[in-house]
Amino acid sequence: MPSTIGYKRVSSYGQNEVRQLDGMTFDKVFTDKASGKDTQRPQLQALLEYVREGDTVTVHSLDRLGRNLLDLQGLVGQLTEKGITVHFVKENMTFKPGGQDSMSTLLFSIMGAFAQFERDLIRERQAEGIAQAKKRGVYKGRKPKLTASQIAELRELAAQGVKKPELAQRFGVSRKTVYEYLRG
Repeated sequence: MPSTIGYKRVSSYGQNEVRQLDGMTFDKVFTDKASGKDTQRPQLQALLEYVREGDTVTVHSLDRLGRNLLDLQGLVGQLTEKGITVHFVKENMTFKPGGQDSMSTLLFSIMGAFAQFERDLIRERQAEGIAQAKKRGVYKGRKPKLTASQIAELRELAAQGVKKPELAQRFGVSRKTVYEYLRG
């Protein structure tokens, strides 16, 4: 029996996804709290594994599924090739298995390009703001995740052979952060 699946995404844990797909009912909803810069999002990957032929995936808007035109096209293509319908509420666009009409494809490409353009503008403004703050001497960068004593303890445990994933879990940081502290 076909399922209705919702997908929500916000960029960070401080944001709230409640307004997305508000008032709509689904068999299952996947929610990511991650950047839309690429497709390496845990709940998006879970959704891709979960969906089956005949299902319908509903997303609030194109930019919630992705901020990169190629990723958007790839995801919608991947889903429709599996026999899944993809519906974007805000844009009122639906992509069904078996190909799309030329106008839908054009609108999708234009709107996806705008989503990517918007993300690029955000990154430019952020970089400009950081550069200006550095000139004024007010930008100190991100606060360290661990204190000096925690870093020393982490390095000591690593030297004793404690595995990196265990260290990451113990100190509440990512494995990438563990490796950065071990390099520094």
